[in-house]
Amino acid sequence: MASGEHPGEAVTAEASDTARWTKATVYPDMWVDPDDDPRETDTQPVDERGILLDYLRSYRLTFEMKCAGLNAEQMARRSVPPSTMSLLGLVRHLTEDERHLRRVMAGEDAPKLYRTEEDRDGDFNGAVADQAVVDEAWRAWRAEIESTDRFLAGVTDLATRNAGFSDYGPEPGGQVQLRDILVAQIAEYARHCGHADLLRERIDGRVGQ
Repeated sequence: MASGEHPGEAVTAEASDTARWTKATVYPDMWVDPDDDPRETDTQPVDERGILLDYLRSYRLTFEMKCAGLNAEQMARRSVPPSTMSLLGLVRHLTEDERHLRRVMAGEDAPKLYRTEEDRDGDFNGAVADQAVVDEAWRAWRAEIESTDRFLAGVTDLATRNAGFSDYGPEPGGQVQLRDILVAQIAEYARHCGHADLLRERIDGRVGQ
């Protein structure tokens, strides 16, 4: 069997020392088959708030799927030197982003978990190949998502202004609407899902949406 090949799963092309593969059997460029995709629902959002929240939910799930089935070493692997980026670093980075949304919008006392003035890239620099670090990162990410979602469930008006200090835009400390923050959060997840695509393929060759 070729290096990186997975029995029973479609191998589509060779890339470096790993073979590209996917669990999908219907569309070979998908991560999983449509019937197994947790992002697919029977609910179709019809208003702006519903659409924004659905995109946020979908990108969160996409990111989690991109990390599925990896061990601590793979999660912490920096696949594109000299960058310090890794999938584990991205989990920690997105955890900080979830806290940032609430800190700005709700004015919550939610200090940074990983970044410090001395180490502004602590979310990535501290992403080491230790299962305890991986487990803590996932626990923190899911806890922050739950906290964010509780806040969002209590705010129906997308024009709601920030209660905390905003560092968005050209003038830090200004006013920003919830809709702007949600679009920024979606864009952040979308950007890092793209990074995760490349990181994952370099780790074990798995590809797909």
